[in-house]
Amino acid sequence: MGEVRIGVIGAGSIGTWLGGRLTASGHDVVMVGRERLAREIATAGLTIADMDGSRHAVAPEAVRYGVEPEALADRDVVLCCVKSAQTREVAETLAKTLATPRVVVSLQNGVGNADVLRAGLPSHVVLGGIVGFNVISQGGGRFRRATTGHLVIEASADSRARALVRALIDAGTTVETPADVRPLQWSKLVMNVANCVSALSGAPTRDILYLTGYRRVVRALMKEAIGVIRAAGMPMARLGPLPPRVFPWVLALPSPLFRVAARAQLAVDPEARSSMWEDLDKRRLTEVDYLNGEIVALAQRHGLAAPVNARVVELVHRVEAERAGSPKMSAEALWRALAAG
Repeated sequence: MGEVRIGVIGAGSIGTWLGGRLTASGHDVVMVGRERLAREIATAGLTIADMDGSRHAVAPEAVRYGVEPEALADRDVVLCCVKSAQTREVAETLAKTLATPRVVVSLQNGVGNADVLRAGLPSHVVLGGIVGFNVISQGGGRFRRATTGHLVIEASADSRARALVRALIDAGTTVETPADVRPLQWSKLVMNVANCVSALSGAPTRDILYLTGYRRVVRALMKEAIGVIRAAGMPMARLGPLPPRVFPWVLALPSPLFRVAARAQLAVDPEARSSMWEDLDKRRLTEVDYLNGEIVALAQRHGLAAPVNARVVELVHRVEAERAGSPKMSAEALWRALAAG
């Protein structure tokens, strides 16, 4: 097929960055998200920045960003970027909005969202995916990619899906298209169990990785997650230069050696923080149940234990209920809280 009509639902930081890159490259894109962002973009337009220093500015009148899902009715492909807790509701919305079968791509955290979309959209082509990088919203319609990484979209023979991949590559995004995305999703989950450390500390991702105290917490969460995933027989695949099984070993290295190994895996902008931190900052519910909570649930299904991840789920929920943003816990305080019990 020729030009593919692309929609983005749940266009927050990731969805808007992708939609902005595609729009700046001349592709037909409609984004649907929050009213706050719609007002911001209507005033300032979009500025999409990458880690290589490149910037793409799109004037307000050239950006199609709204709040009503009906704007997606004519789209050939819809990128689903909503939070995991909203997936079932979005499937119902898209089922009403998309009159004929379309391609829907889950670009969400966690491992089960594509399955939820498939259940709610049985006549559509639903593909699993991964966003392997972080994007920060800087206000005024400015979005910047803050870590290296690439997109992963499940391979499909559908011409619309293939046209989407071509459009993303044309827009300067690296895309991997494996036949089976699930092993990569489990690997990404291992990385994402560290999101809570950023959220609870308020520290940038770089500090979480480079400061020994926080790195000890990350190592405990990842080591436990990898142990549960492997014991449950779930496959993992390399997502980046290093296989997940070596993450705990790398995290235990002395800081000078760790910095060398970490730079081989990814580059991190000094301002990068996890989306879970942003959720706490904006007094929203987080995705902790679909990240650390997924490890806890997997452990329970297989008669295993995941006490460190279980405690962090409880702690994040307590902070959510307080609605006061990140508690800015020190590495020592966080270690004591997770090591208790």
